[in-house]
Amino acid sequence: METFIFAHRGASRLAPENTMAAFTLAQKMGADGIETDVQLTKDQVPILIHDETLHRTTDGIGYVKDYTFEQLKKLDAGKWFSEKYSEERLLSLEEFLKWISNTSLSLNIELKNNIIDYKDIEKEVLELIKHYGVVERTIISSFNPKSIKRFKRLSKEIECACLTSRRPKDLKSLIEETKANALHINYNALNRGLIKEAKRLHLPVRTYTINRPSRLMRSYKLEVDGIFTDVPHSAIEYRELYLHKHKP
Repeated sequence: METFIFAHRGASRLAPENTMAAFTLAQKMGADGIETDVQLTKDQVPILIHDETLHRTTDGIGYVKDYTFEQLKKLDAGKWFSEKYSEERLLSLEEFLKWISNTSLSLNIELKNNIIDYKDIEKEVLELIKHYGVVERTIISSFNPKSIKRFKRLSKEIECACLTSRRPKDLKSLIEETKANALHINYNALNRGLIKEAKRLHLPVRTYTINRPSRLMRSYKLEVDGIFTDVPHSAIEYRELYLHKHKP
């Protein structure tokens, strides 16, 4: 089995996260898919940003939810990373989907609603996914199990993943409760027993955030279904190395 490689917030080790620069670089490197984060603006526009606040990845201050999309578009989303990226701007989910719909990339959209439970974020995101015709290559994930449950009520066809930083005490119950189709888990919580149980439940397992060569190789050895990495070029290189070593 070939482990799927998602560029985590794009090629975020080499370009500012969740920007077009990071996404296009990941595509150029040969990533299989892109992972990104969605929150809602004051005027209910789904926007790509990881933190609930603006100060880490833009020159703004305060909360994303307190600004309109037009206000947020004026912020610099690249200069914090490097002067070279000072023209980068925050993207709406719509802008991102318009771009990715013309590629062969898969996508993982993480709903960032475990701290601020944005009203109707599931509905807003689903409408755009359908509009841009990427239903079959989209995975929705969230640390908020209630959100996964809500999304599954709206759409049975889109794969949804429970995000967790800890090994679930009862994987079967978690999946039955949320109606999720996959598990996205912190690398430190990953072991062979969990993989075995997930396979028994026909549940894809993907792990985050894998950058070190030793962790990449262990992930491939465990035969996880996917990894999330800030360095897609490196992940691809080590995947090829692993596959070469383990040719049937």
